[in-house]
Amino acid sequence: MSSSNFDLAPKGLKELFLKHAGKSGKKDSMDKGELKALLHELFPGLLENAKDPEALDKLMRALDHNNDCEVDFDEFVVLITAVVNASGRR
Repeated sequence: MSSSNFDLAPKGLKELFLKHAGKSGKKDSMDKGELKALLHELFPGLLENAKDPEALDKLMRALDHNNDCEVDFDEFVVLITAVVNASGRR
């Protein structure tokens, strides 16, 4: 699945989120490893080709509004919204 193929409908986003959430932490959130796996699925090579080796850590800190070291669904939606806005896709 690439970034051009994921379902932007709320149900599709929730299914995508739940596919990756809870594998190593809370069932309704993603830790850094789970977020990395999701980003790798959606955007292959994105993190590997990042100019900043701390890009994932910075992204995690920016998304994690409640500072629990996990990304919940609402925080995930912030990421998807930013990607959609940046790409011009609606």
